[in-house]
Amino acid sequence: MSIFISVASYQDPLLVSTIFSAYENAQNKDGLIFSICDQSDRGIKVEEISFNDQIRYEHVNPIFSKGPCWARHRAQSFFNDEDFFMQVDSHTQFSKDWDVIFEEQLNKISLHAKDDDYFAKPIITSYPRSFKVLDFDKGLFELKTGDKHTQIITYRKDSLFLKGSFSRQIGIPTKCAHITHAILMAAGCIFTKGSFVKEIPYDPNYYFYGEELSMALRAFTRGYSFFHIPDAPLFHLYTDTSNIPRKLHWDPEDDQKRAIKWNELDKKSLKRLDDLFAGKVEEPMNLGNERSLEDYALLSGIDLKNNTVLDLEKATESNFLESLDWKVSPLKQ
Repeated sequence: MSIFISVASYQDPLLVSTIFSAYENAQNKDGLIFSICDQSDRGIKVEEISFNDQIRYEHVNPIFSKGPCWARHRAQSFFNDEDFFMQVDSHTQFSKDWDVIFEEQLNKISLHAKDDDYFAKPIITSYPRSFKVLDFDKGLFELKTGDKHTQIITYRKDSLFLKGSFSRQIGIPTKCAHITHAILMAAGCIFTKGSFVKEIPYDPNYYFYGEELSMALRAFTRGYSFFHIPDAPLFHLYTDTSNIPRKLHWDPEDDQKRAIKWNELDKKSLKRLDDLFAGKVEEPMNLGNERSLEDYALLSGIDLKNNTVLDLEKATESNFLESLDWKVSPLKQ
């Protein structure tokens, strides 16, 4: 089985560490294909990596970068019908046998498709647990493995419809030791069938805000369903540390050199999200017709067409998803 691993990186000193962590901790190393859009002043030396024949690499001068969605779109362009699609951030660490864990969990969910097509196109997603950099030069990291429960993503109660159709998301720890249904996606942890790349190609017109929500609803309305798993085998660096500082895309030094500034891209992104739910976005970046926004409102408590909260608990608390039987479609419970 082959796994296409999409990595968009911006001035990230942890990119090489992420690649090696994925490779060294995989059980089936030969099945990994890395697709990397590296937006940095100096690219990595791919030719010096022993498995470079499994790396599809593009180096981009940061001046020409148009944000994370633009970079993820470029990374997806190297897809060659691999069996599975995985997307992570460039500051990620992997657990041992992570590839087998994800494949087994996805297959476990897919087994229920024979009874209900809600399970025919599952996506495993989450905000990974964190890790700490102990010694960057020696590649020493402390993975926060203590909490092995399922983490659920909800809308943030204090940020509902913060900017038009956009609401912030948040990860909520639980005491669940089993798979749960999900209502949202995290761009830094996606694992699904490879067909996702062709059915839900990344829209480069988003910048940062709107990325995850637009992708989730485009996928949901095309028959994809979201799931969280316990003890997800990924770890993410959520904050920069003093010994490995890095620029972000909106860094003033890089941004002042660009023809289009980051705040202009941000405004266009938010308008794009509003247009998506208003039915004004073109194929194939629009919503699908296998499920409706009304179906999503029933599941999530959020009416995205009218920017209205229908059920605050469903939208912002984990209790509802924790209470559902994950083996039964949430639209039938």
